[in-house]
This record gives sequence, C-alpha cells and structure tokens, in this order.
Amino acid sequence: QVQMVESGGGLVQAGGSLTLSCAASGRTVSTYVMGWFRQIPGKEREFVACINRSGLLKYYVDSVKGRFTTSRDNAKNTVSLQMNSLKPDDTALYYCAAGSRLSSGSRNTRDYDYWGQGTQVTVSS
Repeated sequence: QVQMVESGGGLVQAGGSLTLSCAASGRTVSTYVMGWFRQIPGKEREFVACINRSGLLKYYVDSVKGRFTTSRDNAKNTVSLQMNSLKPDDTALYYCAAGSRLSSGSRNTRDYDYWGQGTQVTVSS
C-alpha cells in the first residue's frame, strides 16, 4: 500500500505557473503508474495526466496539452505536475493517484488504487 500527499497548490493569476508535487510513502512509486486528476464541486473527477513506471510514456487531456508536464523521480518517490499558462478553467482540487494494475496509463479513475487528499489550485482572471 502507498500513501500520497499532494502539495504546491495555491492562488495564481491567469497566465501564471504552479508546480504540484506528490510525495509517496509506504511503497516505492516505481511500482505504480501515476495519474493526476482534478475535480470541481458538483462535477466528476477529471483526468489530467498520467505517467508510466519508467516515465517515458505520458498522456494528457487535450485541454492541458502544451501547458502541463508531468514527471517522476522514482529515487525520491515523488511525482510532479508543472502547470504553465494557467487559465481560470484550471481551477479545481487536484489529486494524484497510483495504479498497481496498469501497464501504461489510464484516464479512468477506477483503474487507480490509491489517492492523495488533494491540493487546491485557484486561477484568477
């Protein structure tokens, strides 16, 4: 089992940048495919990005392509989400997730086994 804690959220103006971090404990993240999701009140949790175990395969939702980059440092047991050119529509609670049954990545929340508590990102216009 793995426990994850997200950090790095906050309030930023449109066009600004934030870097979210996800620190894992309990088991090494190298055994998991890692994903980033976001959610706003009243809506379903939305896929943002995922990265496979080696870090060589990454997938993004179309709305963040070219603006967000995910990476991982298996030695430090961390995963990051660099977010640039932020827009008000990016405002949400951001979660990292770990999937033990995945081989590459998935956009489906049901494919992930462990979740962090989330970190709030608010982008003002």
